[in-house]
Amino acid sequence: MIEINNVTMEFAGKRKGGSDGAVRALDDITLRIPDGCVYGFLGSNGAGKSTLMRLMCGVYRMQQGSITVDGQNVWNNPAAKSEIFFINDETVQYADFTMKTLAKYYASYYEKFSMELFNRLTDKLELPRDRKLATFSKGMKRQAIVVTALACGTKYLVMDEAFDGLDPAMRKMLKDIIVDEMLDRGATLIISSHNVTEIGELCDRAMLLHKGKLVFDNEIDEVRGGVSKVQLVKKRAAVSREELEELGLTVLSHSATGIVTQAVVKGTEDEVLQKLTGLETDYVETVPLTLEEVFIYELEARGYGYESLSAN
Repeated sequence: MIEINNVTMEFAGKRKGGSDGAVRALDDITLRIPDGCVYGFLGSNGAGKSTLMRLMCGVYRMQQGSITVDGQNVWNNPAAKSEIFFINDETVQYADFTMKTLAKYYASYYEKFSMELFNRLTDKLELPRDRKLATFSKGMKRQAIVVTALACGTKYLVMDEAFDGLDPAMRKMLKDIIVDEMLDRGATLIISSHNVTEIGELCDRAMLLHKGKLVFDNEIDEVRGGVSKVQLVKKRAAVSREELEELGLTVLSHSATGIVTQAVVKGTEDEVLQKLTGLETDYVETVPLTLEEVFIYELEARGYGYESLSAN
């Protein structure tokens, strides 16, 4: 298990308005990532996903809070790091490697490195062995690093912007390869992606970060079920946002056209319908939400997408 407790991280930089000072990338984050799951990191741009991944993998040193991997602190700890492979969103550091030298390099650090698996996946993806990665396309570079990561045999694979640069067919093939290999050994896959639909299809659990704060952390089905879209008809007048909030509902989005009201509210379908019994309406309907819709509504409720407009 990866345990993240009260993690706060700041960097030197410019505050909003241009003044010098610390920029808070993560703000009191607490998470549990259980063994054997596929866990998705979601978030707005600059939310802190990459920072948290680098802390988990021992790339950054902890400032406040703690992160343990199977009970061990990962910073400056070769034993803990031997069970983690981190694929970041850049591949420029591999430019001078070939597939052969890449395998030799990582086999010297990871005792469980499987040359058989490395060769099998290299052949399956038709990656040239003697060409430098600098000559590879962006998608081929991503494939090469994924092959290397899987061959290292780690318990945890952490991927930042996991399938960036891949065409749809290759995305599917690479996802199938990763999931099959990780599940076969009961390993844990942690991925971030701006493709929310992809996270919803691939992951068991997901969390959402915004401005360094945790919005939610739950199983995918629970995330979807924890937000409801309702459509209400009231003959005399549309139902106002205030009326819904007076019933104890947390309203993420509200719109009305004539006597028809649409609202997105926190709570399961049963919880929402129970609260709406206190409202005199002529018609009530709930509509299931996708993970992408939950993502959008949660961030819209926090002003994301409108902040830059209001600043101008």
